[in-house]
Amino acid sequence: MGNRAALLLLVLLLCYGVTTAIGFVKEETEEKGTEREERREGEDRFLLHDTKHVVKTDAGDMRVVRSFGWRMIERPMHIGFITMEPKTLFIPHYLDSSLIIFIRRGEAKIGLIYKDELGERRLKSGDIYHIPAGSAFYLVNTGEGQRLHIICSIDQSESLRLGAFQSFFIGGGTYPTSVLSGFEPETLSTAFNVTIDEFKEIMTRQKDGPIVYLDDSRAPRSSIWTNFLQMKEQDRLQRLKRLIEFQQEPMEEEEETTWSWRKLLNSVFKTGKSPDSYNIYKKSPDFRNYYGSSIALDDSDYDPLKHAGLGVYLVNLTAGSMMAPHVNPTATEYGVVLRGTGTIQIVYPNGTQAMKVKVAEGDVFWVPRYFPFCQIASRTGPFEFFGFTTSARKNRPQFLAGASSVLRTLKGPELAAAYGMSNESLNHLLEAQRESVILPSASAAPPDMAKKKVDRVQKAMRSYDSDMIID
Repeated sequence: MGNRAALLLLVLLLCYGVTTAIGFVKEETEEKGTEREERREGEDRFLLHDTKHVVKTDAGDMRVVRSFGWRMIERPMHIGFITMEPKTLFIPHYLDSSLIIFIRRGEAKIGLIYKDELGERRLKSGDIYHIPAGSAFYLVNTGEGQRLHIICSIDQSESLRLGAFQSFFIGGGTYPTSVLSGFEPETLSTAFNVTIDEFKEIMTRQKDGPIVYLDDSRAPRSSIWTNFLQMKEQDRLQRLKRLIEFQQEPMEEEEETTWSWRKLLNSVFKTGKSPDSYNIYKKSPDFRNYYGSSIALDDSDYDPLKHAGLGVYLVNLTAGSMMAPHVNPTATEYGVVLRGTGTIQIVYPNGTQAMKVKVAEGDVFWVPRYFPFCQIASRTGPFEFFGFTTSARKNRPQFLAGASSVLRTLKGPELAAAYGMSNESLNHLLEAQRESVILPSASAAPPDMAKKKVDRVQKAMRSYDSDMIID
């Protein structure tokens, strides 16, 4: 009996050991898998992948690339992409977020209400335009046989936080639903001085979505918008005003509801005249050399950026060149690759690499404020990217390499001591690169310049080695 008990105890102990070992292996495997997943995510953690279609019809679409809600982002921003087929309209609406739109390709007409006035602007490729939160607007693709491509920033600083942003459609029907549909039929009948049946007909005619064709042969139900755009400007203003403002005094029992509705729509009418657009392609580059150019727009260039609190930039790099490692001390940066391929490198505050990833046309990246980073064009062709910064002030990036680097400015015995080098050796290293801001690689530089560059670096390193031997 004793032998059986001992045998049973041994079996139980073996089973427990095997179970524990299996659990340990499983736990260890899961931990390693988690580490691999985190490492895989970390490789492109500053690329934005969270894409969502917020509008999609036969006439066009709008998708939003959403940013992370990281604590390090002082002002999260989403990036929007709008595509519209020829002869189409993005119907009148307003948003709880402000937009800065960039006409990437095509031509457009925008109608925007400011202080009880309808201002219309013709926009073309390269134009920048600001749409304040709460301002009613519409967009028309006016390009003949050409798709309209728009990139826009979506600033949530004034938003209701109900998603990427919240649209309030003034026009609409069954799809999209007009905000007017939420009121009682009797209320709307009284407010617009029409019968209930007449207003019900208006509220059920539109079924084609937020982006509609203006060509009747493509979408017969869109003729109401064709007629709208054929009106004179003042008539269009009156039509919009009638949709967003009750024309008669409310009945006593509806007073509170109507007051709230008026309060909600007060922001539709902004003070001041509708601003003009700004064409970024017409601005002289802030910096240009053989290896590329860069343009930055701030509130001194385009006044609406002051109200938006955002900046805009455009960078072109030739094949194989790089934007020198630098830091943005005033803003977080968001970028969209417009053309070509390249590499983005970002560094953590502790000096370890945060990300090194290849990017191509359409990719969206972001760089937190203060984080060192650089962009490098591939050797196969030019690399162009456009983007937004979270500050409207003049951006003064601090470059960490090149002829205009902060290291050159700090050059002296103190910096040499910080690197454990002699002053002479440090000077050799810092003066080896004669270009600034946009730098060539050996493959991009002319042969004689590349050779001189290599000779200077080798001389500096030989001097540094000599210092180490003497020490």
